[in-house]
Amino acid sequence: MKAVWMTGFGGPDVLRVVDTPVPVPGPGQVLIEVEAAGVTYGDVMKRQGGFGNDFELPAGLGQEVAGTVRQTCAGGPAMGSRVAAMVDHGYAEYAVARSDAVVTLPDAVDYRSAAALWVHGLTAYQTICDAGHLSSGETILVHAAAGGVGTLATQLGTLLGAGRVIGTAGTPDKLDHVRAHGADLAVDYSDPGWAKAVLDATHGHGVDLVLDSVGGHISEQTLECTAPFGRIVSFGAASGTVASYTGMSLMTNNLTVTGYSLLGWLKRSDRIGQALQRLLGFVARNELQLTITDHSLGDVVAAHQALGERHTVGKVILRP
Repeated sequence: MKAVWMTGFGGPDVLRVVDTPVPVPGPGQVLIEVEAAGVTYGDVMKRQGGFGNDFELPAGLGQEVAGTVRQTCAGGPAMGSRVAAMVDHGYAEYAVARSDAVVTLPDAVDYRSAAALWVHGLTAYQTICDAGHLSSGETILVHAAAGGVGTLATQLGTLLGAGRVIGTAGTPDKLDHVRAHGADLAVDYSDPGWAKAVLDATHGHGVDLVLDSVGGHISEQTLECTAPFGRIVSFGAASGTVASYTGMSLMTNNLTVTGYSLLGWLKRSDRIGQALQRLLGFVARNELQLTITDHSLGDVVAAHQALGERHTVGKVILRP
C-alpha cells in the first residue's frame, strides 16, 4: 500500500510517500481501508518537532480517518462497515485502529465529512461543552474561527445554545468565511484594536467564553474583552508562543483558564461517544456545514505547506 512517512523533523519536504506493507491488526484492533484522512495542525507540529523528538523515525502521521472495515475483532464493528476512527498513522491506504476508537457512520454522513469529526469536531464540541461549560444565551469568542476547529465551533456555538458567537481571523477572505458560517460578528485580530471592537460589540460586558488556540499576544489581549467570571479554554498555540497570564490579570475579573487536550479526554469514553453521536447527528441533518479542501495522498507536501502557512480555511483532508 501507499503510505506517508515522516523521515525527519523540519519542513514539509521530510514527508515521503512510499510503498509499505499493509498493517496487521492485533487483538482488539480493526483494519480500515482509508477513504479520507484528516490533516491537523497537530500533524504539522509533530513534523516540526513541536512534541519532542524522542520517537523512532520514520514515523507515521495522521490521527483521524474514515473508511471501510476490512478486518475486525471480537466485539468490533462488522466487516464492511462505514466508520470513522482515531488512529496513529492515518496518512495511508489502510490504517489500524482500536475497536473502542471506531464509530459507525450513518448513511447520511459521507467519508469526507466524517474525517473532520474525530479531532477537529470533538475539540470544537468539547471546548464549548465539557471544558467551557457553556450556559444558554452566553456569548462565545472563537479565535482562528476560519480554521478546522474554528469553522465547526462557530456553528456549534449556536447549535449548543450560545446567544451570540464572535469569530476572529486575520485576512479579509477568512473573515468572510467566518461570517458565512454563522458568526454574529467577525473581527480581524491583526488589528491592534480588535479587543476593544469585541468589547464595544458586547456593550461593554465582554464575552463569557473564549476558545483560544492561538496563544501569545492574542491571548493576553483577550483578557481585555472577557466578561467578569468569564472562562477561557486554551487548547493550542498556533502563534508559536503559549498563552501566558499573570495571577493578578485573572483575579481582577475572577476569570478562569482551563486547558484542553483531546488525548486526555479519550480516557472518558462515555463523554467521547456522546459527543461523536451528537456531531454525526448534526452533520446528518445538515445542521453543521463542513468546508473541506481535498488533496491526494501524493500531494501531502502541498497540503502541509498550505496548512502551516495558514493559507487554508476549514478542514484539509487527504484522499488515498
